[in-house]
Amino acid sequence: MEASQQISIISAGVFFLTALLIGVWKYLQIRASDNATAHPYVDIAHRAALMYSFAALLLAAFAELSRLPAPVEFWAVTFPIIYFASAIMLYMVHGALQDTDNQLKPPFRLGDRTLPTLFIVGYMWTLIIAEIGGFSVLFYGVLVAIL
Repeated sequence: MEASQQISIISAGVFFLTALLIGVWKYLQIRASDNATAHPYVDIAHRAALMYSFAALLLAAFAELSRLPAPVEFWAVTFPIIYFASAIMLYMVHGALQDTDNQLKPPFRLGDRTLPTLFIVGYMWTLIIAEIGGFSVLFYGVLVAIL
């Protein structure tokens, strides 16, 4: 099994286990809440970790089918997975700190601090490039293999 596939499969397992554990956190918040809800970012972290676990499996499948050089596949898988993981972690931080219900609405809060707009905008654009770019490369590799 190539490194790109190994990274994807391991990440899928880590993301899925994280989702299950966040699910317990979410349940405990729901039980403790007067209106039976968890903090929005605990809920978002739970759903994102579930979705990213399956997205990582999709990356593994595409890496397996792709006929691109192994180093290209490695980076095409690694960049999206780094951003999947960072997104889950940021959602968990916001859920733990309960500092915002919309991390993309200015002012950009992280605990009692305000983050610079350039940081948020830069993070979002690099996320977009990494996720779409990485998958596009793998998809191209699959199309080359099929066609």
